[in-house]
Amino acid sequence: MLVTGGAGYIGSHTVKALGAAGHHVIVFDNFSAGHAQAIRRAAVVVGDVCDGDAVYRALVEHRVTAVLHFAAWLSVADSVRDPAGYYANNVGGALSVLGAMARASVRVLVFSSTAAVYGRPVETPISEDHPTQPINPYGETKLAVERALPYFCRAYGLEATSLRYFNAAGADPDGTLGEDHRPEIHLIPRAIEAALGGPALDVFGEDYDTPDGTCLRDYVHVSDVADAHVLALGARNEPASVMVFNVGNARPHSVREVIAVVERVARRPVPWRGAPRRAGDPAVLYASNAKISRELGWTPRFADLESMVETAWRWRRDHPHGYQNGSAS
Repeated sequence: MLVTGGAGYIGSHTVKALGAAGHHVIVFDNFSAGHAQAIRRAAVVVGDVCDGDAVYRALVEHRVTAVLHFAAWLSVADSVRDPAGYYANNVGGALSVLGAMARASVRVLVFSSTAAVYGRPVETPISEDHPTQPINPYGETKLAVERALPYFCRAYGLEATSLRYFNAAGADPDGTLGEDHRPEIHLIPRAIEAALGGPALDVFGEDYDTPDGTCLRDYVHVSDVADAHVLALGARNEPASVMVFNVGNARPHSVREVIAVVERVARRPVPWRGAPRRAGDPAVLYASNAKISRELGWTPRFADLESMVETAWRWRRDHPHGYQNGSAS
């Protein structure tokens, strides 16, 4: 298995899950955002996914039979500031990987997508049939790749699965892998940082039409997201076809609920302050996971918010400087 972006947050957890399932894994990463210390028992090829020749060489030299493509930029705010860069990296990089797969006759792809392809929900929970109308360049880049996949599948005989994540959270339960973004943009690690004396947490909007006025979101443990990839590899879809699955817990939690759970787990307050709503933030966003449960047999092992926060808290407590503390092996 070639895992592009395998040194990143979700990628590294998936590399571990693939190894546990008996797969031989090659990580392909340029380490612009990932961490070498997060790679466990996998060979490494240093390269950029936009370099199609480098991807092709890795596929051929390691006799790869399937690709899991994670390597993409993920900040909504940055995508608004730099859409050219996001299209070049997220779309251009994915097309480069697909082209290399076609040249090397590698037929199986699992694509890391996002719930951002849906845009503002017209109904919840969101099923895979929900309209796809992204409201930011990040979501648009992921949807552009999804739209390209059927053409590549028909022309080159590929089999592709697209996994649309909601909010990945938490850390590997054994404490060796965790979330280490620079800068950190996700709610749970930022709330933990505030509890540890960092900057107060900004709560963007307190007047939504929700029970406590803050946004409701679907959080899914990163190890459960990793499990979904292993199951997707084993799925037998029709030749030259694309399968799409949501990866979420099918139940939302508010920002204030997250704060309360962090305070309970950390046993200390989370300083926070109200801030204006962010443009494009819907009040409620959560998944239907009926399809992935029915067709792949996926069931979250860490479905409760407390498990996500507790594993994230232990990772941050034991790695106050992230992977700079030392090896993950």
